[in-house]
Amino acid sequence: MCDAKRLANVRNSDVLPAPGADPRADGTQGRPLAATLRRRGFLQATSATATGLALAALPSVAPAQVDVGSASTLRKLIPAGQLEEAAAQQYRQMLQQAAAKNALAPDNHPQLQALRSIAQRLIPYALPWNERAKSWRWEVNLIASKQINAFCMPGGKIAFYTGILDDLKLSTDEAAMIMGHEMAHALREHARERVAKTQATSIGISIGAQLLGLGDLGHIAANLGGQLLTLKFSRDDETEADLVGLELAARAAYAPQASVTLWQKMTKASGGGGMGFLSTHPTGPDRIESLEANVPKVLKLYEQARRKAG
Repeated sequence: MCDAKRLANVRNSDVLPAPGADPRADGTQGRPLAATLRRRGFLQATSATATGLALAALPSVAPAQVDVGSASTLRKLIPAGQLEEAAAQQYRQMLQQAAAKNALAPDNHPQLQALRSIAQRLIPYALPWNERAKSWRWEVNLIASKQINAFCMPGGKIAFYTGILDDLKLSTDEAAMIMGHEMAHALREHARERVAKTQATSIGISIGAQLLGLGDLGHIAANLGGQLLTLKFSRDDETEADLVGLELAARAAYAPQASVTLWQKMTKASGGGGMGFLSTHPTGPDRIESLEANVPKVLKLYEQARRKAG
């Protein structure tokens, strides 16, 4: 099926398949994601355009419940502003290429509206994880593709491919877990750290000398080409993103148990291992066990958020 037809089919049916979320989550088991959001009233006042998602006033929040330690100091070798600028440029190019193929979802596309509504709920809880997030110009876009893929580039540039929504038949809560996970990569600046480590190693610069100001990797950020879309994160990065994303979603009233059902779906889709969306997200029992161990830590946050939402 061509990309334009994939978008048209979803738009005409006005649904995003969403079976099997935890029945305790929100009483919407089996309900399409877009329909669920419409029932809750999340879509009616959402004026977010592709570039209109802003960091709302930060709610009063409890201390972090998951333990991921401090962000790596290695990331400081690459200027954050330059990396975010490079990411924004790559993101724009990607959107232009998708639009040229009629694969970029329009603003009124139900799946895209659903994703932007999720983002509107998650973004207010981003700032405690990275102060730079207050100046980010968040964007969320949807691209028609069979790929099981989603990402958030430095500076808050988010993209989902229709394949990850349709093939995995994600519930609202599961889609929120993916978005929270990808946002966490940006908030913890994993790409910035990965670029610094890769470039410093490849050109033989001493990390110690860089931290002392004896070298300069600043020019690297401006000459990344398409690298930001193909970076592979470490297993530690993935664990951090899982846990930070879990907490972001719980604070936004998305059911924590959805993090487990999401990765159960990933494992099943990959035949027990090997696929992993973006080729960088390993599936398997260790990942699921880690999430199961941390779900109880954020349940109180989720319950409080649910009560506030009424």
